[in-house]
Amino acid sequence: MRAVGFTEFGGPEVMRVLELPEPHAGRGQVRIKVAAADVNPSDGVYRSGYVRKLSPGAFPESDAYVVGWDAAGVIDEVGDDVRPELTVGTGALALVLPQLTQGAQAEYVVAPAESVVRAPRGVEPTAASTLLMNGITARQALDLLEVAPGATVAVIGAAGAVGGYAVELAKAAGLTVIADAGERDRELVAALGADQVVPRGDGFTDAVLRLRPDGVDGLIDAAQFTADAAAVVREGGVVAPLRPVANATVDRGVRWRTVDVSKHLGDTGALAELRDQAESGVLTLRVAATFTPEQAAEAHAFMEAGGVRGRPVFVF
Repeated sequence: MRAVGFTEFGGPEVMRVLELPEPHAGRGQVRIKVAAADVNPSDGVYRSGYVRKLSPGAFPESDAYVVGWDAAGVIDEVGDDVRPELTVGTGALALVLPQLTQGAQAEYVVAPAESVVRAPRGVEPTAASTLLMNGITARQALDLLEVAPGATVAVIGAAGAVGGYAVELAKAAGLTVIADAGERDRELVAALGADQVVPRGDGFTDAVLRLRPDGVDGLIDAAQFTADAAAVVREGGVVAPLRPVANATVDRGVRWRTVDVSKHLGDTGALAELRDQAESGVLTLRVAATFTPEQAAEAHAFMEAGGVRGRPVFVF
């Protein structure tokens, strides 16, 4: 089968089409014939070799590596002991942990049944492939804030894929949202549901505190990743960054809780809820651009250039 991957770590130029053995579903698994697989910033982090240096066990020696978390397509093989709704011919989404050649960016993906849900009705696979990884990241970040309806939260990186979902999920949960945006993204972020849109970058902290002098109840940081962001959070509130913040300290009782998507890989209920929210229009699915597998290097370069709104998607 064809897969998008690499045989050596490095920049976008190492990405190419690989020919790999076709996988098959075993007990408790389904196989998806992939129509689309999105590209996320973490794919580039893996490809660069950074994760391997940080945690050698995550990417052991291999002749080839395939990354990608999200696959959208049609189930074409079903193993024993699988939920009855996951049948051959069913449109499906899978959230997989990229390991060796088992990433989502391939013609066929085998995944544990608990990490697979029916695809949202009326949604093209290209758009559907942008949902699970980014949506579950936003969902976990919001859960980590432990705020009740009526609370106020801030979102950094609101125009991006995770940040956009965070805004929409927060509004669906009955929260007031203050979100950042550059000038070109103000209308987009407002359309996603933000109650107040403030400047991104250096003016963010002052703008939030003018609106909420005592600070917001929680902050989802999907872009900045600096300890300074905690200044907008009230005493005892929570900051949920998508990546660890090296210089984060406990000040004014503000708590730091870093998102870990791998904890939700088998959370079928959470994945199905995201599917339902996409199906009903609560969540806005955004495709930034589409690429063929042969354009793998271009797709990664596009992602790393920054300013991407939505996600690039490989179409198989």
